[in-house]
Amino acid sequence: MSTYLLVHGAWHSGEAWDRVVPLLTTAGHRVLAPSLTGHGDTAHLLTPEVGLETYVDDVAGLIEAEDLTDVILVGHSFAGLVVSSVANRLPDRIGHLVYLDAMVPADGETAVDVMPITATLIEAAAASGTPWRVPPMPELPDPHGLFGITDPDDKAWVRGMLCDEPVLAYRQPVRLDHPAVAAIPRTHIHCVGQEIDGITRRPVPATAQVFELRSGHDCMVIVPDELAALLLKLA
Repeated sequence: MSTYLLVHGAWHSGEAWDRVVPLLTTAGHRVLAPSLTGHGDTAHLLTPEVGLETYVDDVAGLIEAEDLTDVILVGHSFAGLVVSSVANRLPDRIGHLVYLDAMVPADGETAVDVMPITATLIEAAAASGTPWRVPPMPELPDPHGLFGITDPDDKAWVRGMLCDEPVLAYRQPVRLDHPAVAAIPRTHIHCVGQEIDGITRRPVPATAQVFELRSGHDCMVIVPDELAALLLKLA
């Protein structure tokens, strides 16, 4: 039995994994899919002081509280930053790092460094009445839809779980200075077929394995079976 810890991306909640969790548990594995502070059932805890370090505390604290080891730690999208810093803090507890269509940072980088388009979201928030809150990205014309989702029912479901993201989450830097992190096996899963202009993917280290998944960005919603099949290869 393996232990999967699935970390949602910006604006989402742990509910985003609802279609993937049962597929992994049915295969005999333990799966945790928490909502980060200020998301899902903790949406009321969102404050200007919540940031990347808060999320790292959330995930690292869960690993320690549950005494998890050899964790397959999966970060979707923005959560590539979260899982990177968690691995840096607890490298001896992480068995595999998975970057799921995710930001891939270097030590000391922020979300703005990794994906400069994020600065535009922060600037838009600064011009609003709540400058510390970044609202979810707007729905785009098909085929991009809402985070790649085009099915009306699926869009309604995901839209119902979305919440604002604190600016501090995009401004705090990742910590990747522990030498043991380099020894953790890494897999990158790239969602392909619906690329958006202005968003570029960073090169993957030669030591990492790469899978491609034909899907929009929110692949856990769009193609959960295919995603689960890839994750099960890592068990």
